[in-house]
Amino acid sequence: MHVATTRRHYKGKTYETHLLRRTYREGAKVKHQTLGNLSHLPAPIIDLIRRSLAGETFVPPEAAFEIVRSRPHGHVAAILGMWRGLKLDALIDDAPSRQRDLVAAMVVERILEPRSKLATARALNEETLHSTLSEMLDVAAADEDELYEAMDWLQPRQERIERALAKQHLSEGTLVLYDLTSVYFEGRHCPLAKLGHSRDDKGGKLQIVVGLLTNRDGCPIAVEVFEGNTGDPKTVAGQITKIRERFGIQRVVLVGDRGVLTSARIREDLKPAEGIDWITALRAPSIQQLVESGSLQMGLFDEKDLAEISDPAYPGERLIACKNPILAEERARKREDLLKATEKELAQVAAATQRPKRPLRGASAIGLRVGRVLGHFKMAKHFQIRIEDNGFHYQRDQKRIDEESALDGIYVIRTSVLPDKLSSSDTVRCYKRLSAVERAFRSVKTVDLKIRPVHHRLEKRVRAHVLLCMLAYYVEWHIRRVLAPLLFDDEQPTAMPSPVAPAERSKGALQKAHSKRTTDQFPVQSFQSLLADLATIVKNRVQPRDAAAAAFDIITTPTPLQQRALQLLNVRL
Repeated sequence: MHVATTRRHYKGKTYETHLLRRTYREGAKVKHQTLGNLSHLPAPIIDLIRRSLAGETFVPPEAAFEIVRSRPHGHVAAILGMWRGLKLDALIDDAPSRQRDLVAAMVVERILEPRSKLATARALNEETLHSTLSEMLDVAAADEDELYEAMDWLQPRQERIERALAKQHLSEGTLVLYDLTSVYFEGRHCPLAKLGHSRDDKGGKLQIVVGLLTNRDGCPIAVEVFEGNTGDPKTVAGQITKIRERFGIQRVVLVGDRGVLTSARIREDLKPAEGIDWITALRAPSIQQLVESGSLQMGLFDEKDLAEISDPAYPGERLIACKNPILAEERARKREDLLKATEKELAQVAAATQRPKRPLRGASAIGLRVGRVLGHFKMAKHFQIRIEDNGFHYQRDQKRIDEESALDGIYVIRTSVLPDKLSSSDTVRCYKRLSAVERAFRSVKTVDLKIRPVHHRLEKRVRAHVLLCMLAYYVEWHIRRVLAPLLFDDEQPTAMPSPVAPAERSKGALQKAHSKRTTDQFPVQSFQSLLADLATIVKNRVQPRDAAAAAFDIITTPTPLQQRALQLLNVRL
């Protein structure tokens, strides 16, 4: 049997007829018997019948091929593509090497799934592959000891890396943001780990202090690790030296918060350094002194929310007083909540001194309990306490509360930058840019990269670990900017008429948040959910059932959303 196809032309059209025929012989003649008309069938089915009758054997795909392994690939390609697009390999070291590839692998893994170096090594191992990362970097045989060696190789190159980043992102007269945070430590054997003020609410644990320098947009430039008991102001002089000597930049405007750029640091470190201007803020006691001296009057804010003032205590400096009514309401609410919570616990202590059975007695014992309550809520300055051997009395210090309430929502920016270089409004905006460093710390510590807790014992390993996290944030920072059209991130933040007013999201960002759709009608993603989506692009290893045939790889066809993300990143699979 066979399929016979006939064609006839009529009035400029071609008509095809597909007939199933049987061919047989009668004596010397060959005859054809039509068994059926196949013309109504789809062309692929007709072709399949024709090939089958010609002797081809067909089997279902699962009988011909076997998928022996599937490895997530899309998210690796995206991050590694950005790493290579930023030319970070050459920035770390000029010569290709296995150590350089291992550093790249640890940075990419830190973004994909932060974990220990042992877990990272297992994720790169051929037997327990979690993605195509080790294949793309050819580091499949690496174990945790080799990763530690790569960290030891990286750490001496930190100055080279930071110089290169500063050359790309800083220039003469630029704005430099600086802030610090603490990271708690597991173990007791690292010389950097000390007890100190914990920003992680881990008061009983050793910690390290991390200082981060960024450009005006929050792009990380340099990171430094200090002992856990180092005060923030003590780190400033080293940063000035780093900027001027290592980066070769003589004129900058250093922005730091009131806990970093203190009066002592300004007097001893910043003023003697020619070409170094600064922007910071005053602490509450200093603001109160301005009020008492008459330099700061509440009437300044009757018609506007900021005013430039001067005071003899700050010669040659500019003071910009700001008042934010929303901040004032929030501070008043928070203070009242803390006062009520303190009174509730103080009442429990007072009840303990009057209970019939085993009453709390002794001024020292009562004072210890009272001090614990006041210290917990940090409300000691707002209460008047009188402790006796058989009880105690407390009441709010309304005068102190009223004095503090009068300054709610008021903050004062302090700067050495001249008015012709930076207006009052722009100075306030520059100070508020410190939020970019705080955003970096949130990402590095909790949201994405999870720098803590630190388990390394050797000082050089701790420094290398922090450097890896900074490099990972550098890559993530650039990815977020490129993928902003697909993320909830604000692509074009709205410029507020007043720098004191709370920041507002742009209309485009609000529209994305409301509709959960982008302008291209893709579902809006968070950074992590978009990475998870890209991870569904996998590389499948396909093994033909025919033992003589070689295995081959097939990559999942990207969805339109995935294709758009890869297009924005300029990454080809």
